[in-house]
Amino acid sequence: MHHHPTGKLALSLALVVAASAPVAAPAIAQAPDRAPTAGAQAVHPYQNPALPIPQRVADLLGRMNLDEKIGQMTQAERGAIDSDPSKIATAHLGSVLSGGGSVPSQNTPTAWADMVDRYQRAAMSSRLKIPIIYGVDSVHGHGNLVGATIFPHNVGVGATRDPSLARRAAAVTAQETRATGPQWVFSPCVCVARDDRWGRSYEAYGETPALVQSMETAIRGFQGGPGGLASPEHVLATAKHFAGDGLTTYGTGSNDKTSGNYAIDQGVDQVDRATFDRLALAPYVPAIKQYDVGTVMPSYSDVDWTEDGLGNRINMHANRSLITGWLKNTQGFDGFVISDYEGIHHIKPETYTYDQQVVAGVNAGTDMFMEPYDYANFQTSLKSAVTSGKVPVARVDDAVSRILTKKFELGLFEHPYTDRTHTGEVGSAQHRALARTVAAKSQVLLKNKPGVLPLNGGRPVYVAGGSADSMENQTGGWTISWQGGNGAVPGTTILGGIKANARSVTYSKDASAPVPKGAVGVVVVGETPYAEGFGDVGSAPWSDNGVARPAQTMRLSASDSKAVDTVCAATQTCVVLVVSGRPMIIPPAQLKKIDGLVASWLPGSEGTGVTDPLFGRTGYSGRLPVTWPKSLNQEPINVGDRFYDPQYAYGWGLTTRARR
Repeated sequence: MHHHPTGKLALSLALVVAASAPVAAPAIAQAPDRAPTAGAQAVHPYQNPALPIPQRVADLLGRMNLDEKIGQMTQAERGAIDSDPSKIATAHLGSVLSGGGSVPSQNTPTAWADMVDRYQRAAMSSRLKIPIIYGVDSVHGHGNLVGATIFPHNVGVGATRDPSLARRAAAVTAQETRATGPQWVFSPCVCVARDDRWGRSYEAYGETPALVQSMETAIRGFQGGPGGLASPEHVLATAKHFAGDGLTTYGTGSNDKTSGNYAIDQGVDQVDRATFDRLALAPYVPAIKQYDVGTVMPSYSDVDWTEDGLGNRINMHANRSLITGWLKNTQGFDGFVISDYEGIHHIKPETYTYDQQVVAGVNAGTDMFMEPYDYANFQTSLKSAVTSGKVPVARVDDAVSRILTKKFELGLFEHPYTDRTHTGEVGSAQHRALARTVAAKSQVLLKNKPGVLPLNGGRPVYVAGGSADSMENQTGGWTISWQGGNGAVPGTTILGGIKANARSVTYSKDASAPVPKGAVGVVVVGETPYAEGFGDVGSAPWSDNGVARPAQTMRLSASDSKAVDTVCAATQTCVVLVVSGRPMIIPPAQLKKIDGLVASWLPGSEGTGVTDPLFGRTGYSGRLPVTWPKSLNQEPINVGDRFYDPQYAYGWGLTTRARR
């Protein structure tokens, strides 16, 4: 949602907070782990699992009235229906989602499964007993759930250059997600991030289409191979945001400032068609043809083709030539298109009425609409558009057929309730071990004076910096809440990892404590958590729950910068770890004082992965998935640029060997 899920939320933070307020769930009998198979008492052909899916879809579609069809095209937020799940049946809802931070009052695996099953029971009480599909933003693990395994964000996965790790991490995420109820994830982002000032750049695997395409093995991890969706270990995946979300021009954010005031997020791709094909569309080809991704989410952004001059932008949610033409017709995408969170509100917001936005979105080829709190208005508007002939019935039937097909493939008609076989494995030692491995392989060694890294655990270590002991900073956005930074995540901080490797550790966040004689300095610096929009460099200041959040600048904070200067002056050897979603600008004079420099990205819940290569338990092997600039003035900077003069080039990464 962007997210929302994927791009989600042009929604105000206040609304997000309100949506996530705990709601007391009425006591309800435990749902069965597996519902009895429908085939035993199949009354209609669509209820017979022995029949081919296309036949079941056609039979069910033929029994549905217009209200039921429009219901299948509608996705509501759990916050809108939790107090009265009967709304699911009365509105014939096809889907429910949890936005960032929208969780049950007890944020546990069992409470999640109970919640989804409670909603499912409401859906199964309807005339045709069509199950809902439940969607979440599992973009680096089942991030809304306390105790889930939190993997590095995608930029770190891209740094591993290991497609098998991307697949395995997604497989664990899929298992932990489905075991707690949701059967659908708004992931992976197959964007190609071309400007590091973009607040979603860490959701990208990197800045080149080739790297992004190589990591689309994640789709296989989520969905399994052909026929794998019905397994209790897999989920429906979403390739997002279609298309060009990472290609927007700085200064054109929020649809050229018509829908908000972001600097670059939700902006305009001012681009020629050939460049757009190469940088924005290319990643969707393997997603569809090689991995058969089940859903695609349009982008909040617009495209404005340079061939005919700037000034006539088209929002992706209304781009019929790309959604219906290129995606469905040319590429043969047979899944369904899910709008981003209130995505159609970004269609010509300065002139269009809501009714016009609905017509444009449906006719462009979007099949399901994420209208979290406005779903009733959406249904009324679409029904009026169909009865007046503005939206063809055939377009509705196509959308509903695509949605039902995926529900049948997921096995929801036979087993609508949560299969809890793997619920006890959420956050297991085995899963955390994989997250640790991904984090270790994501570490990129940028600078290493001879003999500095790996460190010797026998020497005293002096640790400083704002991210050394901050689980919130190392997990980043899309963790427990939308923008991250306000939830307890079980795991190990980087300081914890250092303590497990060194005999003597002194920790002083601001480097005010004296440095022991002969100590090695390790300063852990970086960014505070953020997600889309508010993470843009140059976006307006913002607060969360009344607490002001720091502006994102791609520069070290004053306190982090001072800690680096202090520790590097007081120790013979100083190492700096940068915990961030993108490169950080380090001034030349400061860089000279640093003996070892590591890009640690946003490593997730297992800080031990950061310290494994630091102390030689493993070697450094990561390579830059994006170009590391010398100054902010170089942005956007990407490999292949005509005047390419970075601090560290795309693909850079020194290597070390593990200590024997």
